Amino acid sequence: MRTPCFCFIPMLFVLLSTIAFGQTEEDPNMWLEEVNGERSLEWVRTQNTATTTVLEQHPEFQSIKSKILTILNSNERIAYPRIKGTYVYNFWQDETHPRGIWRRTLLKDYVAGTPSWETMLDLDALSIEEGEKWAFKGAEFLYPDYDVCLLHLSRGGSDAVEIREFDLNEKKFVDYGFYVEDAKTSIAWIDRDNVLVSSSLGDGMATNSGYARETKLWNRKKSLSTAMTLFGGEPTDVAVSGFVQNTPERQYAMVSRAVTFFTSKVYVIEGKDFFKLDIPEDAQFHGFLKNQMLVELKSNWSVGGNAYAQGSLLAIDYDAFRKGTKNFNVLFVPDERSSLASVSTTKNLLLLETLTNVSSTLLRGTLENGTWRFEKVATPENGTISIVSTDELSDSYFFSFENFLQPRTLYFVSGDDQSVTKVKSMPRFFRSEGLEVTQHEAVSTDGERIPYFVVTKKGLPLDGSHPTLLTAYGGFEVSQQPYYDAVTGVTWLEYGGVYVLANIRGGGEFGPRWHQAALKEKRQTAFDDFIAVSEDLIRRGITSPKHLGISGGSNGGLLVGVAFTQRPELYNAVVCAVPLLDMQRYNKLLAGASWMGEYGDPDIPEQWEYIKKYSPYHNLHAGKTYPAVLFTTTTHDDRVHPAHARKMAAKMAEQGHPFYYFENTEGGHGSGVTSEQRAYMMTVEAVYLLKLLR
Repeated sequence: MRTPCFCFIPMLFVLLSTIAFGQTEEDPNMWLEEVNGERSLEWVRTQNTATTTVLEQHPEFQSIKSKILTILNSNERIAYPRIKGTYVYNFWQDETHPRGIWRRTLLKDYVAGTPSWETMLDLDALSIEEGEKWAFKGAEFLYPDYDVCLLHLSRGGSDAVEIREFDLNEKKFVDYGFYVEDAKTSIAWIDRDNVLVSSSLGDGMATNSGYARETKLWNRKKSLSTAMTLFGGEPTDVAVSGFVQNTPERQYAMVSRAVTFFTSKVYVIEGKDFFKLDIPEDAQFHGFLKNQMLVELKSNWSVGGNAYAQGSLLAIDYDAFRKGTKNFNVLFVPDERSSLASVSTTKNLLLLETLTNVSSTLLRGTLENGTWRFEKVATPENGTISIVSTDELSDSYFFSFENFLQPRTLYFVSGDDQSVTKVKSMPRFFRSEGLEVTQHEAVSTDGERIPYFVVTKKGLPLDGSHPTLLTAYGGFEVSQQPYYDAVTGVTWLEYGGVYVLANIRGGGEFGPRWHQAALKEKRQTAFDDFIAVSEDLIRRGITSPKHLGISGGSNGGLLVGVAFTQRPELYNAVVCAVPLLDMQRYNKLLAGASWMGEYGDPDIPEQWEYIKKYSPYHNLHAGKTYPAVLFTTTTHDDRVHPAHARKMAAKMAEQGHPFYYFENTEGGHGSGVTSEQRAYMMTVEAVYLLKLLR
């Protein structure tokens, strides 16, 4: 049933809240943009209570939550390694350590399967000691000794971090060491006493997107406020950041000025001078290997009498390039159904993950006497390969392999002889016997073939009766590849559900052209692709609108928001997580201005003309019938403002539409900091889907 009576409970509370708290002339729901305002948080508490009161009554709620917690806290999970010298480091959360411990063990013991973990920092103990809800956000290690690092700690899981210097031998914070207060900050070691730091901390130090506007050279004997400014950008830039790459040949200290999300200017610091890399601003710079500069093209480029194709990976000797040489070596060229997925380096190796029809291959490249040679690494096939960690000091690295039905497996490649060793596999958390994966294609409105994967029981009768969950992303050149999702397995597949992953345009599955086909004024292309897959599932008899649900987060939240407002008759459930929905004000909320390269600028009338045609908040209408959408977000999300979800839910209430709403008070741009928080939100989503689609 599309509009069950229990969905009106949240709606009633919103109506009462709107009357109590008042409206603004510009937007009756603008007050919900006050993240921690008393009125806003009271509204959130009211919606959370109304939603959880209903969903917790589902007979499977507690058992599903227990299954998810078992997965999230399992000691059989892979402890993902980060190689630093003779150690690997890992951040681990379980039932005993809900906020997590940061730990290390010897690399040789880890590979042998006999790790002896040494706790470096206990986040639960630190949170109690300091009275803060800390979340771990990574570390920057001092090369090549790795005896100190710069820890990134977040309050509540937000993108903003506090940076502290940490002694890895003493396992404690360094007294009077490098320290940066809570802000959006990037930092990189130059040597033991000097770092490059780019921080939004301080008046005028942030761009309109909320990221750092300057890069400074900071000596430990000085305060950050007196550090020398090396480079400054404009307020309209996305960000300015400094970064460092260490190789056997030399150290490269660099500054990147991101003019937009997809264009940047990169400078190498040469003494007191800056050498600007004369490459296309939309190219992706991948650093250096054996003094070779690595550049991935996002558009065709003609230079030095040569024409290089979009999506290619190029290399050139950096010293020759500085002298004016523009004759690049071509390391990879895509075709219509292939692309370059990732680029990684070790001390001497270039590792390329390529995609062909959304299936991975791993290539290993070496440079000998000026000639590049590539060979395929012996990996499993028909799935997704990911580089997990590489070693700066050797040619050792870890990679993983997985697909929808095969749990993720971690492999180690020895730097000595490049032999491949299986280190550990995740358990089979859900029953996959009798399931199969098929790949289909839908035809979009312009005739383009859109691939999608279907995970279902073998021999499924095509009678349209099967609960089906369709998800996609379709933005920022992010590819959606097959992956083993244990939570989806135990909460959906084991309940007889069909799972569908679509590779719509806007993503990177087929390279830059696939992404650029859905940029700005062409954004509707991604939505048309998604709708085409929805219709193809119904046409094939896999499901029907009564049993079809869709799910997406962040840009994917925008995707499903558009889908249910443009074609509500196709869906009976929508999980709209940490979404963008008010596309008229997205560029004024938190990091929103950084995404104008993707969506356009709504303050420019010509661009608002095409944005307003799909903006979900502006295309929700009274008198239409919509599915009872579940909106989820987090209060501490400092990337996508929680007001998007809040305001959309409030508007649905004003117009008399049913909905559910749940906002976690922690979690940043995600679903929570602790396993308990994440499990609860996942359970809310799972029970919602089962309730509406079965």
